[in-house]
Amino acid sequence: MNKRNPFYNSEGYPDPTAYHGTKEIIKAENELEKKVSDLVHVIHDIAGFAGFEVIGRITFKHKKTGKEFR
Repeated sequence: MNKRNPFYNSEGYPDPTAYHGTKEIIKAENELEKKVSDLVHVIHDIAGFAGFEVIGRITFKHKKTGKEFR
C-alpha cells in the first residue's frame, strides 16, 4: 500500500478492496498519533509554564492497544 495514497498498492495500481478493508484502521491509527502529538505539545507547554524544559525523549504507552509511542 502506498503511504501517500492508500487507495493504490505498492506497484501503483488502484486496490479498492484493500483500501476499503483498511481505511478504518488507518483512520484510527492517524487519530491516535494526532492525540500523542497533541499530548507532547501540552507537556512541553506545561513544563515551560512551570519554568522547566523537557530535554529527553518522552515515551507513551496506549493503555487500550499497548502501542508505544516514542
